[in-house]
Amino acid sequence: MILIAIILGCVVGALIGINMPMISYTYSGYLAIAIIAALDSVFGGIASTLNKNFDLKIFVTGFFGNAILSILLTYLGQKLNVDIYLAAIVVFVGRMFNNLAIIRRYYIEKWSENRRKNDKKEENKTVGK
Repeated sequence: MILIAIILGCVVGALIGINMPMISYTYSGYLAIAIIAALDSVFGGIASTLNKNFDLKIFVTGFFGNAILSILLTYLGQKLNVDIYLAAIVVFVGRMFNNLAIIRRYYIEKWSENRRKNDKKEENKTVGK
């Protein structure tokens, strides 16, 4: 189910990207920080799915809440002439790396477990001969 949603999201994003006009330089900073915040939520959603505690309400509110907060921080930083958006980038990218580490550990453990099971099966076959 999640794989279908990911594929559908990629197709819709590609179609929108092809038919959408270019984003002006004025708004590119806002869009970049919003994308980083959204990716943080996506990695968090994948990690929570693997931990079997995914909640759609938390994901959706985090997705939009993080994106809006990061845009507001970028706007405030530009008005104050301070690079506040860098704080958001550090936090979101740090969380993305943490979630990626959780995902990586899950799949490494799963792969190792399958490898041990296969080794035991092979061992049992050779002992039975």
